[in-house]
Amino acid sequence: IYNLYFYMLKKRIVPILLSKNNVLVKGIKFNSSRIVGSIIPSIQIFNTRQVDELIFIDINSTQNNIINFDLINEISKLCFCPLTVGGGIKTIDDIRQLLANGADKVCINTTAYLNQDLIHEAVKIFGSQSIVISIDVKKIGDEYICFRNSGTIQTEYDLISWLKIVETFSVGEILITSIDKDGTMSGYDIDLIKITQNNVSIPVLAAGGCSSYYNMLQVFKETDISALCASSIFQFTQCTPKLAKKYLRENNINIRPVFMSNE
Repeated sequence: IYNLYFYMLKKRIVPILLSKNNVLVKGIKFNSSRIVGSIIPSIQIFNTRQVDELIFIDINSTQNNIINFDLINEISKLCFCPLTVGGGIKTIDDIRQLLANGADKVCINTTAYLNQDLIHEAVKIFGSQSIVISIDVKKIGDEYICFRNSGTIQTEYDLISWLKIVETFSVGEILITSIDKDGTMSGYDIDLIKITQNNVSIPVLAAGGCSSYYNMLQVFKETDISALCASSIFQFTQCTPKLAKKYLRENNINIRPVFMSNE
């Protein structure tokens, strides 16, 4: 059992793993997903790199409405850090089973738009610390517009109007992802992060576009974000979460200590 509050006191670096057809995939701007590795070996590798948390999202579950609880159970047994799971969550029973199979938190996107009552109910039953709302946005003109179903369906909400609703959910965290930046390794959208933070009191995690350790440092210095999420930089370069944390700690970011003996 993890003390999630303890983990949230310091800034965090959180890898995001996307699964499709039982392999890990990664695309650019939510499109053209390509295979990047096997699930279980990747989990084992991240365990050696002192990650603060892992986010695992099963794209198949989103598309076919079938959650692979056995896979989550297998992952959780190998994962020695808090595990957040997303994909295909539609009911209270889905959440209950994911938590029973080892998830520490669940990440919900599409269902939040379609069934707001479920989010309110989930917070009452499982506690705010167990529920993360994921928000995927594209910039259209001068506005950030929210998308659901893995970025394929435009919602009726712009970012600020949706954040006002999400604030009423009293969830534990918000994961904001720039679809435009996703997979590009061109740098986080700091304006997006600032807008999100300025419109909610809920802790914010940001994803999309991480380009370097310095880029992480820049975001932490310019915003009060709780955690930075990254995927491509850890899968396609020599960068690791452990070295990212070492760099950030050396640059006076309040992040958990790292131990370099096994690097």
